[in-house]
Amino acid sequence: MARIVSLGSALQDIYLIDNHDFQTVKLGQADILKNLEIGAKYDVAKLDFFIGGGGTNSAVTFARSGHEVVYLGNIGHDPAGEAVLKKLDEEGIDTSYISYLPHHKTGCSIILLDETTGERTALTYRGASSRFDNMSPKDLELIQPDWLYVTTLRGDMGTLLDFFERAKALGTKVMFNPGVLELANPKQVLGLLSDVDVLLVNKREANELVGGSLLEELLNKLKNYCQTVIITDGAMGGIATNGEKTYRFGIYEDVKIKDTTGAGDAFGSGFLASLASGDSFRTALIFASANSTSVVQHRGAKNGLLYRDIELHPMPIQLIK
Repeated sequence: MARIVSLGSALQDIYLIDNHDFQTVKLGQADILKNLEIGAKYDVAKLDFFIGGGGTNSAVTFARSGHEVVYLGNIGHDPAGEAVLKKLDEEGIDTSYISYLPHHKTGCSIILLDETTGERTALTYRGASSRFDNMSPKDLELIQPDWLYVTTLRGDMGTLLDFFERAKALGTKVMFNPGVLELANPKQVLGLLSDVDVLLVNKREANELVGGSLLEELLNKLKNYCQTVIITDGAMGGIATNGEKTYRFGIYEDVKIKDTTGAGDAFGSGFLASLASGDSFRTALIFASANSTSVVQHRGAKNGLLYRDIELHPMPIQLIK
């Protein structure tokens, strides 16, 4: 097993669940909530509380695969922060490197979930997870991780660079799943990739980085910057290369979606959890797809995350090079 640091956000997710008022309709190219009027009051059918955030979601996948996991992130001194710590402790994750930001509350998302379709709309207060400039890359020297897994740092390119350079100096491998604010600076993201071992993006994000419309085209461009690249394409599956083999893959299985929250985190962390366990590149892609498929069948970003001993079934995956 490996020692993995998960660097990213921690949030409390508050679910408001309904199968009528949160239904969507088309307005031009956008989907909108059709039944919500300004100034009105609405009853919701159900209420749930979970812990979310890309950093903690990923950490739980790693822990359930038996890895030694350290979470790096920020919370506040409040009930939501206590809930984050409790969940991570339950999963056996090292929380000793968590920082408290004195003038910020723990991040929180209000998630409006349409129970009929599983689609959700999130209203997010980032709070303590809105900044990472207090994080110290020197912590990596104390932890000595085999892998550093990084989700969005809210566009803090300086902190990303510091962590990536420190990881490279230590011989720690890096997997990076950039967010919207990082991708708003494509040239800077591409400049960081010389220190990244695995890059995970979806098709739209790949287009933002290098331009292109076909998965093969996007992959060929991105592999000039990073040896291992994974590009997902929703229900169409995706494409991936490790520099030696290239695979096209479909979805793990067709399931009824209960909640799409955390599906991307589950795929990325599932891939690394499997790869760091010594599995082949192909098997890691299958486990990633299975983890993501499992998550969307449960409410909340962590409840469906798989354990290491799960028995995988075959899925559409083809070696193309």
